[in-house]
Amino acid sequence: MRFQKITLPILLLLCFVSTNIFAQDEKIITWKATPEKISESIFKVTYTGTIKKGWHVYSTANTAAEIAGINTTTDDKSIGKTNFTILSKATTPATDVLATAGLQIIEESVIFTEEINIGTTKIASVPIYINYEVADAASFFPESDTVNIQTGIAVITPSTNKILIPTIKVDKPLTNCKTNSTTTNTDTASKGLLSIFVLGFLGGLVALLTPCVFPMIPLTVSFFTKKAASKSLGIRNAFLYGFFIFLIYILLSVPFHFIDKLDPSILNGISTNVYLNVIFFIIFIVFAFSFFGFYEITLPASITNKTDSKAGVGNILGIFFMALTLAIVSFSCTGPILGSLLAGSLTTDGGAMQLTAGMGGFGFALALPFALFALFPGMLKSLPKSGGWLTTVKVVLGFLELGLALKFLSNADLVMHWGLLKREIFIGIWIIIGVLLSLYLWGVYQFKQDSPIKKLGGIRIAFALFFVAFTIYLIPGVTNTKYANLKLISGFPPPLYNSIYAKGDCILNLNCTHDYATAVKMAKEQNKAILLDFTGYACTNCRRMEENVWSNKAVYKTMSEKYIIVSLYVDDKKLLPTENRFTYTTKDGAKRDIKTVGDKWSVFETENFNKNSQPLYAIINTKEELVSVPADYTPDAKEYLKWLECSYDAAVKK
Repeated sequence: MRFQKITLPILLLLCFVSTNIFAQDEKIITWKATPEKISESIFKVTYTGTIKKGWHVYSTANTAAEIAGINTTTDDKSIGKTNFTILSKATTPATDVLATAGLQIIEESVIFTEEINIGTTKIASVPIYINYEVADAASFFPESDTVNIQTGIAVITPSTNKILIPTIKVDKPLTNCKTNSTTTNTDTASKGLLSIFVLGFLGGLVALLTPCVFPMIPLTVSFFTKKAASKSLGIRNAFLYGFFIFLIYILLSVPFHFIDKLDPSILNGISTNVYLNVIFFIIFIVFAFSFFGFYEITLPASITNKTDSKAGVGNILGIFFMALTLAIVSFSCTGPILGSLLAGSLTTDGGAMQLTAGMGGFGFALALPFALFALFPGMLKSLPKSGGWLTTVKVVLGFLELGLALKFLSNADLVMHWGLLKREIFIGIWIIIGVLLSLYLWGVYQFKQDSPIKKLGGIRIAFALFFVAFTIYLIPGVTNTKYANLKLISGFPPPLYNSIYAKGDCILNLNCTHDYATAVKMAKEQNKAILLDFTGYACTNCRRMEENVWSNKAVYKTMSEKYIIVSLYVDDKKLLPTENRFTYTTKDGAKRDIKTVGDKWSVFETENFNKNSQPLYAIINTKEELVSVPADYTPDAKEYLKWLECSYDAAVKK
């Protein structure tokens, strides 16, 4: 009974609401608008509304200058509206109670005029929203409709499906302006691979200091040197063991080379895939809590047992499986570091090759101690003994994993425009992590797996001071000041414009757009050159350029005064309007589905510039001709400025 008392009134209310909603599906008044051109910018518009029989609108009885409740609005606040005048004849209702309030009614049709002023706006059609109230003998409710005022102004709208620009000749720019990044591409690529190798090597050194790997060094080296029939054979076996460790990590990157050949943009697509980034975020959180000692992550025991059983098969083959066993057993410590390397390598140009370089550096760092200590066994005595310090290293890695996890969530947030992790929120969480890590190193609290701290060691104090200093460095990043640009970590937090304080989405508030056709139109109107900025939300070097080079006073002045910047995000996952989705046939005859904003600009870059790297900067003039040799990542602000100035002179040359 209680259920019926509660639900019956609710059902009746829903029926009443739905009845009113469905009653309003059919418009009571149908409108048409007829514009009359008064001048180049002013149009007198006559609005005629045909009223359904039995319905009416109200007008004041003492003046015919207004209709009760009616008004017109536009999205463009720069468009002015004046001289609203009603032309319909109103009558006094015989029985309507509202007549006593001085209101008259208009039936059958309502006509009024007003003047709209579009100013200097070049627009072919102006949408006008009409809001009003209608009534019959029993009902009274608001209604609205939209009419489009045709101005007769011819506006050339470039095709939104335009990809290949015939006037952009990448092999024949108008001038030879270039940066060092473009004149020595081979050297730049080599330096890039070397830097990735070094980063991988440093990651491998960190992995060596984890409880999964460090205790294995003296045990394995002693095994080879003591079991071998001779010293030279023991050294050889230890070297083979190290080589196989190096080889195993190289082999892990091989499949990505085949993937890369199928589609040059596929690795970048993988790195910015929303689902993969969210999965990486979850995995890193899981790894972090594993490092804190809440649980232990290992690969299935069956895999470990199978590889371990093969370790005794033959000589060289057995050594290979010993190395493979180490790689599998140490996964709980090395996995998160390798995950960071994998995700980081796939976000840049030449991802597969850079991944191989990174994996090679990581494997080389893990292999080096085994060969080195086999060659100089006396050095084993200098190794610190295993102990609680290894657990401390693991916990520190856990905090770092939490910080890295945010990067993956930020990637997904940026490409999907969720707005969850604004720059200040991201940095604020890093500050909290920094505070917790600093307090841990100072011994303020411990985890269950930690040994009691009798005395803080010098190395621990040094790291504690480092993280305290780094945390303090982060604090200006949450403010709305010029100090918020934390150049040391450019590329890790969300970009400066993705801020809780930002009002627009233009980098550093430069004169920008995110559409090529719009940029060409703006450049013609403002007599400026066009800087094509092929970028990505997950592009680290793009952020470094924006926050370290574009922010340079001279560079910023030149870009703001002489250029229209069109930032084209190749990893933007926002879906294009249905009418703008299509299948494009590339110059090589391949079919590419253009469904998202990123799809369009990625193919646009590949087709016109034969590249799919970010950042890539290209300058064109208002005739859509390539002015100079495109530039890649150019960290030297003076060099980048020289390229901008040289290119601008060629772009505006009469």
